[in-house]
Amino acid sequence: MLIMSSYILQRNKKSIEGLSKNLENLPDFCLDYFLGIENYTSPLTRLNYSRDLEIFFDYLSKNLFFKPVKSITYSDLEKLKVRDLEQYVSYLSYHEFNGKTYHNGEKGKARKIASIKSFFKYNFKNENLSVDVASKLTSPKIHTKEIVRLEVDEVCKLINEAETPEHMTKMQQAFNQHTKTRDVAMLSLFLGTGIRVSECVGINLNDVDFDNNCFKVTRKGGNQVILYFSDEVKDSLLAWLEDRKKLMEDVINENALFVSLQKKRISTRAVENLVKKYSQIASPLKKISPHKLRSTYGTNLYRETGDIYVVAEVLGHKDVNTTKKHYAAMSEDIRRSVANKVKLRD
Repeated sequence: MLIMSSYILQRNKKSIEGLSKNLENLPDFCLDYFLGIENYTSPLTRLNYSRDLEIFFDYLSKNLFFKPVKSITYSDLEKLKVRDLEQYVSYLSYHEFNGKTYHNGEKGKARKIASIKSFFKYNFKNENLSVDVASKLTSPKIHTKEIVRLEVDEVCKLINEAETPEHMTKMQQAFNQHTKTRDVAMLSLFLGTGIRVSECVGINLNDVDFDNNCFKVTRKGGNQVILYFSDEVKDSLLAWLEDRKKLMEDVINENALFVSLQKKRISTRAVENLVKKYSQIASPLKKISPHKLRSTYGTNLYRETGDIYVVAEVLGHKDVNTTKKHYAAMSEDIRRSVANKVKLRD
């Protein structure tokens, strides 16, 4: 039996509440679609789909049908041609929604197209639409970006800067005294296990087993797995737990492993900010995020094992081709190895 963590339950609750709110801005028949996909999608996925459909129906309302979103019907949707959808995708490059301007690149457009395709496919399958016009829509080609990761010396600098800041302002150094053991533990866990930021903030105290150097995380889709960490990571976690005990001595109902100075579960945004803060010092030319720390671990694990399937398993990739695409090429290593091959002077 799958027992979800309090963090996942709370996140799901917020996603469901957000979906309910977004449905108020969509045609009433959209409710049937979201009920229909509930059994095979997560609340967060459905929330994201609802946001995409909000933008889609807002566009149809203002640019094609010229009537309120709530008045749009299945009959209206059957009038759409592929060209109408292609114009919508072009519109997504730069568009306004709820008074704000947004930009979508290849990935943003691809996700919004996927949302539309799912919506039309469902309604065609359930005979609400006589044709699935969205099935003829082509998604943009996603150009693979070169993987960004930290080198060994940069990893050392990153952790050292969190532990003993030398390149920060006096105010930042003073603040660091209250957070350094937590930050070092968190950075060590990222770099030593390759977990996602959502997995990190979702860890509870009772998810960690120090006798066996392992912890439990909830992966995408809700699957729970056991991951293992080194003695070096263990030491950093134990050091943080000592400081956490002092910080939380008057709090009894917060089970999160990583907490903020406000004595609540740390947010993903806070984690992203602290990674950015330290990485700008350790590697100023690279834009490092928690996901890049995950890439760093994946790359190092592949270097050590040479087994792409092991890397895929540990990182929780459902498709090993995803892992191959990111870690097998090692193009930067190749470029680095030939840097001194061409001589400019004898």
